[in-house]
Amino acid sequence: MFRGSSYHTIDDKGRINIPSRFRELIRNNGGNGLVLSGPGLDEQGLVAYPYKNWEMVEDKILRMAEKSPSMRRFRRIFIGESAECTLDRQGRILIPQSLRDYAGLEKDIVLVGVLDHFEIWSLENWNEEKRKLHEEDMQDEEVSNEIARLGL
Repeated sequence: MFRGSSYHTIDDKGRINIPSRFRELIRNNGGNGLVLSGPGLDEQGLVAYPYKNWEMVEDKILRMAEKSPSMRRFRRIFIGESAECTLDRQGRILIPQSLRDYAGLEKDIVLVGVLDHFEIWSLENWNEEKRKLHEEDMQDEEVSNEIARLGL
């Protein structure tokens, strides 16, 4: 499972280092690469799935009823803008320019483990996401109660 956060920089060519603990999970779940996407989601980060986990995402999307134009659009954009990225010998991946633009990835980035996948955020967007959790979401009684039901 992907856990924890790692702070990195993205180089001029758009490559990022993948932490060794994440590389091991990637190799154990379908090979030497992963699939990135993000457009169509409500956050400003990218999602990164090892191939085996991505296949499960695609299966869910295939089974999804496409009755609404919004769901057809989501499928079209989320899958259509996805990119396969292979780890190089140094344990880096190249993030396509379109995905870098979408997520605002310019220099300082954060890789965040989210169990079956990890996310890639610009440091600025990640700090804003954390602020929203503490200053907005945790002030909402319904959200606080939902988290409390987890027993944390």
